[in-house]
Amino acid sequence: MALNNPYQRYQRNSVVSASPQELTDMLYSGGVRFIRQAIQSIEENKKEKAHKELVRAQEIYKHLQDTLNMDIEISGKLYSLYNFIIGQLLQANIKKDTVILYEALGLAEELRNTWKEAMVKARGQV
Repeated sequence: MALNNPYQRYQRNSVVSASPQELTDMLYSGGVRFIRQAIQSIEENKKEKAHKELVRAQEIYKHLQDTLNMDIEISGKLYSLYNFIIGQLLQANIKKDTVILYEALGLAEELRNTWKEAMVKARGQV
């Protein structure tokens, strides 16, 4: 796959050189972004576009779920939370319901913000 676009090269390099913590941050941010885009697409009656965005968001939370270390106690709780978000995204996709998406968005933003805060604290930048 040739990456002639400088932005695509930058994105690929960002992912390849990111730490696991930064990759998780990128995933959380991507989940929020796709949910927001899906809300906008539904509001604009662009159902096919909303569907694609919701599938991408589902894939992100499924990946987060699949990569949990279940030996760590909090992983079980995160697994359930990701499962709930995936279910909400699925229902919102079927119904094209922004009310469900706003609920999922709130959870997604809370997860992302908590992760960002944890990264800052881990770096000692409190």
